[in-house]
Amino acid sequence: MNVDAVAADEDWKGYIVVDLGGQALSLFKRGQRLADYRVSTAQNGPGEKQGSGCTPRGLHAIRLKIGKGCETNTVFVGRRPTGEIYGPDLERAYPERDWILTRILWLTGREQGRNRGGERDTLRRYIYIHGTPDNQPMGKPCSHGCIRMRNTDLLELFDRIEVGTQVEIRE
Repeated sequence: MNVDAVAADEDWKGYIVVDLGGQALSLFKRGQRLADYRVSTAQNGPGEKQGSGCTPRGLHAIRLKIGKGCETNTVFVGRRPTGEIYGPDLERAYPERDWILTRILWLTGREQGRNRGGERDTLRRYIYIHGTPDNQPMGKPCSHGCIRMRNTDLLELFDRIEVGTQVEIRE
């Protein structure tokens, strides 16, 4: 699906395009680009299958916005804040952990058989747009399937979109 098709359907809410090749996320509203952000998508590349560690492609929507009002660097496990705030001590204690911080935008697939249903279901794969430690690289595929963002960028995006915002993930 192209940006114009997404725009025609969801213009009034705005929409997001994630470019896997460019490791970028762009926010649009009424056909105008409002913001561009560097991101980090899956180290394993694009793909939709459960357990692949890949970032799913195609048309999605924001199913839930999680973390409103939480402090920057709030640690989430199972989509719930743990009460911890990420910092050097936690990083040293859990060096291999895939940190989900600050906010979560939980994605749901919109294309039956591609990214919705069965072993290709984005929602059931727990694919998010989420915050990550500031020392993690952006512009380079490093995630386990999610779309990682800088916390400051995610806070800005979180406040500019709503549940139901369309997200196109493309190569």
